[in-house]
Amino acid sequence: MTADPILVVDGLRRTFGGLVAVDVEHLEVPRGAITALIGPNGAGKTTFFNLVTGFDRPDAGTWRFNGRDVSHTSAPKLARLGMVRTFQLTKVLPRMTVLENMLLAASNQRGERFLAALVPSVWRPEEAANLERARELLARFGLDAKRDDWAGSMSGGQRKLLEMARALMVEPTLLMLDEPMAGVNPALTESLLGHVTALRDEGRTILFVEHDMDVVMSISDRVVCMAQGRVIAQGTPDQVANDDAVIEAYLGRSHEAPA
Repeated sequence: MTADPILVVDGLRRTFGGLVAVDVEHLEVPRGAITALIGPNGAGKTTFFNLVTGFDRPDAGTWRFNGRDVSHTSAPKLARLGMVRTFQLTKVLPRMTVLENMLLAASNQRGERFLAALVPSVWRPEEAANLERARELLARFGLDAKRDDWAGSMSGGQRKLLEMARALMVEPTLLMLDEPMAGVNPALTESLLGHVTALRDEGRTILFVEHDMDVVMSISDRVVCMAQGRVIAQGTPDQVANDDAVIEAYLGRSHEAPA
């Protein structure tokens, strides 16, 4: 149990035919902390993300975000409420510029409504504010020089940075990152790690899926391990790394927790 959980999940279950993909009895994500979700391939981590962010529907279960039941809330509405996720495979729009990708993420843009679009004085101040925020975020993530380039021309690591920057356009309180370091070169990995910890230090909550235990041990405040759809351990990084069930299911007997 955590003192101030931002996300509380109870009885979450999802099956595909006879396969139980997720069967989480109870899980709490502490507010203002970095929580790592680890486990072997097929443990149900991405399916768990899909369920709680509204991209898939469970067979059973409820979950609360900021004290509000959001079990039947759509992904767009959850994003407006402050729960935003990224994807393991980046979802950029390749034939739009980097800046245009950022601007698309801004929420509640009145200029997107037909009647409001006919009155420029209604949407121009809002558009100017969104443009300023997009440029600030691109500069923060070291992408300001790429803002007029096609998003499709970016490297995999740059796309990860863009996706994280774009997620911040809606000012999320909970940012869920699905393998943000996967396929990223060491230099960009260090940059991403710095951005994740900086977001935590600013008061945001981070929940991320990761396989690299060195990354997990270096930045996580709390770790949750899943196997066969179930949570088998949770606690501090050291507690989870030395848990017999985690060693057996995921880390292996030869594993030694990093100092």
